[in-house]
Amino acid sequence: MKVSDVIKIMADMAPPHLAEDWDNSGLQFGSPAWDVKNVFVALEPSLEAVHAAVRAGADMLITHHPLIFKPLSAIDTDSPTGAVIETAARNRLAVFAAHTNLDSAAGGVNDVLCEKIGLADLSVLCPASGPRQYKVVVFVPEDHTAKMIDAVCQSPAGRIGNYSCCTFRSPGTGTFVPGPGADPYDGVIGELSEASEVRMETVVEKADLEAVIAHLKAHHPYETMAYDLYPLEPETAGQGLGRIGRVMPQMTLGELARDLKKRLELPWVRFSGPADFSVESAAVCSGSGGGLLAAFFASPAQVLITGDLRYHDAIDAVQRGRGLIDIGHFASEHIVVDVICSRIRDAVHAAGGSVDVNVFDREADPFVHV
Repeated sequence: MKVSDVIKIMADMAPPHLAEDWDNSGLQFGSPAWDVKNVFVALEPSLEAVHAAVRAGADMLITHHPLIFKPLSAIDTDSPTGAVIETAARNRLAVFAAHTNLDSAAGGVNDVLCEKIGLADLSVLCPASGPRQYKVVVFVPEDHTAKMIDAVCQSPAGRIGNYSCCTFRSPGTGTFVPGPGADPYDGVIGELSEASEVRMETVVEKADLEAVIAHLKAHHPYETMAYDLYPLEPETAGQGLGRIGRVMPQMTLGELARDLKKRLELPWVRFSGPADFSVESAAVCSGSGGGLLAAFFASPAQVLITGDLRYHDAIDAVQRGRGLIDIGHFASEHIVVDVICSRIRDAVHAAGGSVDVNVFDREADPFVHV
């Protein structure tokens, strides 16, 4: 298999369009054309994880957190990120991340966490928004259709799953009156004209839309290219950040905190709110959930289970009659590593491939509590 094949497996697991705009999920280092016989999976793209992957003979490291969040102005090999890049380069190790897209995906980190803590009747706290994709419809003179299809194929448009150059066309008749100063491809100025045209449709990602339209205009024979844009609403069922679920059985806030500590095998959890506060519904956000407090307060959930909560978050929640349970960033996300590993194995087997997939088993919460 190639790196590109594993990326497709990850895209099925965590669709790229679900990533937040500020995120940098995807291939962090390496080439999609590299061969892959051994995959290593970890939460963090740490130097320790990279060294372990190299010792294991891995060709690709898949992590939840990205190696590169912001554009690099320089690669200092004495820095943690630079050292990882240098080691990966020396050992031809591709590095890939599935971050907020895996958080939002159906069956992703949040759903895995909810299953682990026993919540039922799940719904999405912050449903995924769209559109991220558009249908572009261009009207082309019949004798220029092949050239416009070539133009689509030369652009990022027309990509659906594993297929490229995807278009659909149907014939029709266009009418127009060229005005003074016009330079028509066909027809007479001031007279109603008809032209045998083809309605050509394709799809394009939102991020590529402006460039694709400019590319098509440059290859279109008309003085003014006629085209339509249709936003395509994505399938968002079960997709988005955070989850809300029913606590089974109903219990107090203190009991729920102790239950989470036991289920997740944690040395500690912390909570805010009255310990005897009755909890029927809980919101969950893997990682750092402070950014979803407004959505939590607007929801019917009585408690938010997440990590990285701050003092003023707790004060705000208590004043609103809500509870918070902080299980830690690491604990809320590391549970997905084994799931990623298992799903890649299953997908490789279903595709008839042969790739060894292993988990980096020496990761731990960087915080020590005394």
